[in-house]
Amino acid sequence: MPDRGLTHIDPLGRARMVDVTPKEATHRRAIARCKVFMKQETTSKVASNAMSKGDVLGAARIAGIQAAKRTADLIPLCHPLLVGAVTINFQIGERYVEVETQVETVDRTGVEMEAMTACSVSALTIYDMCKSADRSMVIGELALWEKTGGRSGQWRRPAESLDQPLVNTPPSSFSLDEDIDELIGHDDDPLG
Repeated sequence: MPDRGLTHIDPLGRARMVDVTPKEATHRRAIARCKVFMKQETTSKVASNAMSKGDVLGAARIAGIQAAKRTADLIPLCHPLLVGAVTINFQIGERYVEVETQVETVDRTGVEMEAMTACSVSALTIYDMCKSADRSMVIGELALWEKTGGRSGQWRRPAESLDQPLVNTPPSSFSLDEDIDELIGHDDDPLG
């Protein structure tokens, strides 16, 4: 595989956005997760909607949706995307609240950054809503769990473990003949 160099640096060493205009728009999805670790009493208050600031998970859900839509404003070289859908779910454990975000689009580049930004801002909102009751909270384990769409296929973290890397599964429409034809610049149809 040829070395393409640094994708976000131009030949003069200046920062640049990668040119995605030649790419085809495809359906893309990314899933990210993180946890807000807290005291057991705090998770009980979140679960029973008894926090003094109000509906913790409702506020965190709205904040995450807003964050996904504003990711390109926060991450300097991130492409602005038309976000098609944002889903944010929570799982309350004994001493943590897990945030899972799923972001989808039909575009020329992926939504990994949107999913991770939504996840982290949701977690920060949980922290903000609960900090008066629990100043010992810690936000951690932010990671991409799945990515689909585009030429690289599906990437998924196996075994529910952060210790395991994302694993690539080529697209189901993978065809060696089509890929060879694309590389050499022709196809089997003489009429083009």
